[in-house]
Amino acid sequence: MIRAAAFCPHPPVLVPEIAGSGAVSAAAEFDDLRAACRQSIKGVAAAADRIVLLGTGPMSLAHSPLAHGSLAGYGLPGEIHLGSPACGGTAELPLSLTVGAWLVRDALGVRSGALGFSVGADFGGSRAAVDLLALAETTEVALIVMGDGSARRDLKAPGYLDDRAAGFDSAVAAALASGDPGELATIDSVLGAELLAAGVPAWHAAADVLSGTYEAKVDYDAAPYGVAYFAATWLPQG
Repeated sequence: MIRAAAFCPHPPVLVPEIAGSGAVSAAAEFDDLRAACRQSIKGVAAAADRIVLLGTGPMSLAHSPLAHGSLAGYGLPGEIHLGSPACGGTAELPLSLTVGAWLVRDALGVRSGALGFSVGADFGGSRAAVDLLALAETTEVALIVMGDGSARRDLKAPGYLDDRAAGFDSAVAAALASGDPGELATIDSVLGAELLAAGVPAWHAAADVLSGTYEAKVDYDAAPYGVAYFAATWLPQG
């Protein structure tokens, strides 16, 4: 069963070496978000036996701990392994899981044994979804769900300003605060796509595999640079 879930965003600037590589460093500006993600990941990992990352990708795939990704395009050389630094594996992680792998490494070290699942448009009927459900039936899982909110919160946002973005992000924050997977399922995917909210597919996929209700806490809810980011923790009730 899925014992707990952490919800984190996946901007590359969460990595201090990337955030500090420009003329004006944004590393310190993301300290609170980075710390909230670290706390959430540690909290859910302590409640389960297996860590599983879930994030949007171009296709639905299951990833072993040996899988790795790269942030070289953002100025960070080297590979970022999902859950094991051993040789082997393939460079297959999408951005969401690559940043997620970095966050897990930051919180738990390089040998977390984390698995990953990319959520493509076909996830609901994919082999990856079947594998995730089968894993949850036999193992106590801590799910780490990677996803950003809207990218249209102000005039300098990647998608420019859209007056609907603040209301959409408020609905996401309320769903995360509810501890109810059913609330995640109600997040508007059409509006989310129009607002460039990268997290909607992963949130919907999480809603499909989570069950019951959880004790929920939102530790971060802000929109630096016009993009909404959330960090939340769902733990077993009682």
